[in-house]
Amino acid sequence: MLVTSLLNRKLANPAVLASGILGTAALLLKYVEECGAGALTTKSCNLRGREGFQNPTVVSTEHFMLNAVGLSNPGVEEEQETVRALKKKTKAPIIGSVFESAPETFAEVTSKLAEAKPDFIELDLSCPHLSKEKGFAGYGDFSSNPKAAAEVVEKVKEACKLPVFAKLSPNCASIAEVAQACEGAGADGITAINTAKGMAINAELKSPVLSNKSGGMSGPALKPIAVKCVYDVYGAVEIPIIGTGGVLNGKDAIEMMMAGASAVGIGSAVYWRGFRVFSLISEEMRAWMKENGYTSTKQLVGAAHE
Repeated sequence: MLVTSLLNRKLANPAVLASGILGTAALLLKYVEECGAGALTTKSCNLRGREGFQNPTVVSTEHFMLNAVGLSNPGVEEEQETVRALKKKTKAPIIGSVFESAPETFAEVTSKLAEAKPDFIELDLSCPHLSKEKGFAGYGDFSSNPKAAAEVVEKVKEACKLPVFAKLSPNCASIAEVAQACEGAGADGITAINTAKGMAINAELKSPVLSNKSGGMSGPALKPIAVKCVYDVYGAVEIPIIGTGGVLNGKDAIEMMMAGASAVGIGSAVYWRGFRVFSLISEEMRAWMKENGYTSTKQLVGAAHE
């Protein structure tokens, strides 16, 4: 009932581990598969690695989580080893996530990670708290400017034969236009969405809580934004969508798929429901589908557009 196809790759279920969450080591990623994830996304890497931002980097409430981790990673060479080790341990499709500061370096890091043979590449075009960093001043353009996003995709597709998903941001004038530009440049799929820009202030200290001042908002509060973005993207492109943002339970996942997602990214829900959230969401989806007469996830995808 829950078997899902993503660009001709079978997933046991639509639940995809989102990038940045638990994707730092092969054994940890394997454990996520054992906890029910249908596909696994590695933590985003760049060519030479990044230290990220100073603590505090995360703040959470019952409604949302803000993070400004800053894409810390050891670099693509270590990520290659993680993917190679994971391929020996897992049957789940592997999505290798990459980011960089320019179209040419996006292509370079993708080419290097592709040597480890993940099943898909995800282009992180849209981290909301990196654009002011030295060397990344134009990074925000990749997710808000259709031409800039398309240029990255085009360069990457020239350098890499693997299927490529472009991960887009809600922080733009029209995510549908950016998605169309990515599709026109050769993207094989879209991941929508990344976190939304946000801030928390400590009233007693009269100061932002995060060391970076602002960060990316995820969690339940993001879901309505994500659903709307997936709905808009589905109406604009023909390529598949991994719908990500605020999915906490099976009903959330079904709503995301009815908006147009072929698979559903799950990230900060691990904080609220634990590692087995992937299995829990799958069980909740299965129960809802049986109760409402659905026999396949294909019947869910885009159902809200009918």
